[in-house]
Amino acid sequence: MNIHSIHRVGVVIAIAIFCVAGIAAVRAATNIDSTDKWAWNDIIGWVDFYATDSVTVTSQGLKGYASSTSGDISLDCKTTRSGDICSQSNYQVSNDGVGNLSNYGWNDEYGWISFDCNNTGGCGVSNYEVLIDANTGVFSGYAWNDIMGWISFNCSNDSSCGTSNYKVITSWVATSAIATLDSATFDTGVDGGAQINSVLWQGHQPSGTLVRFQFAISNASSGPWSYGGSDGTSNTYYEVDPNVSKNLDYILHSGNRYFRYRVILVSDLAQTLSPRVDDVLINWSP
Repeated sequence: MNIHSIHRVGVVIAIAIFCVAGIAAVRAATNIDSTDKWAWNDIIGWVDFYATDSVTVTSQGLKGYASSTSGDISLDCKTTRSGDICSQSNYQVSNDGVGNLSNYGWNDEYGWISFDCNNTGGCGVSNYEVLIDANTGVFSGYAWNDIMGWISFNCSNDSSCGTSNYKVITSWVATSAIATLDSATFDTGVDGGAQINSVLWQGHQPSGTLVRFQFAISNASSGPWSYGGSDGTSNTYYEVDPNVSKNLDYILHSGNRYFRYRVILVSDLAQTLSPRVDDVLINWSP
């Protein structure tokens, strides 16, 4: 039985994941729903998160400014109505990547607006926060300002939906960044076709991340190459833990002299952690 070992591909994959995550964060305009766009405060009334066409939710935080009868609710210093004012005051409502918001927004009339009680150490007095459902994009919870009081992001906060069915919804949802790397072509030297038995990889896999493999086989060194997983189609893959040999389907990946593999790296939902693959070992036999 032969073992073919392919070394040191992790650096390339790590760079690919970084690039995908960066691209995913770029948006041209608001991603707030045009109907479900309202928050409420008893003093200033409705706060519209859609009208300015500037509010954007990303995995890192909120950008832009919402409108109210008391002026803008600014969510970050870089994208205010006056442009970038971060040199004067460096602030942003932060997102931990899975919808838990924190830090501060700003209003010129009323001042700082806190999106999490931990900002002020006030959680023992009032345990408030603003959340975004990582699967649906629906906001819930309260923000706080020392003068105007509570800003509610969903009528379900106070069971008022029968009277006024308001909420804020974004199209942003928590998603993993995905990067792929295709190997070079490997020649088993078996004219009658070899059997690819298993795959094993070594590296680092943080919690919440995944490493997947697909394989393509051919009797010509030039292909064609059709990558597939556990059922032979591109819709499936082999999910493999580090340092654990994963057996492949003996029927799907046999009878051909040449093969390639595809590594698929999946970050955590917050797009802050990614696996690193250092070595890949393919076990095959004539």
